[in-house]
Amino acid sequence: MFSDYLMVYGTLQKGSGNAMSEFLLRNSEYVCKGYFQGKLYKISWFPGATCSADSGDTVYGSIFKLKHTTTVFEVLDDYEGYDALDEASSLFKREILDCFTEYGDAIKAWVYLYNQNVKDAPRILSGDFLKDGNS
Repeated sequence: MFSDYLMVYGTLQKGSGNAMSEFLLRNSEYVCKGYFQGKLYKISWFPGATCSADSGDTVYGSIFKLKHTTTVFEVLDDYEGYDALDEASSLFKREILDCFTEYGDAIKAWVYLYNQNVKDAPRILSGDFLKDGNS
């Protein structure tokens, strides 16, 4: 499966002030705010999300349509610590998930999911890193 859409929920979000978020803005089109079913954790200065079977668990973020998908993913994969040839030891893994726009429209989008143990990581219950996890 392939998608030109990327949903981000942490330091890559529009308005985060991160240099890599500026790279993403230059190389994509901001679509709107969005969300997916998952749990959000404060890992360090950045968050990590995992999928969840509970429909009440929601992670909020920004949806982008990528202009140069391959080029953008080369840069972002490095930033996120993702290696497609060694997913098991990658910090994050990149997967296509069912995401939703702020208007409720369903969209298939790439999401970087945290690929390590979250046992000791504090949960961001609101699912919103910019609001409650960026301190």
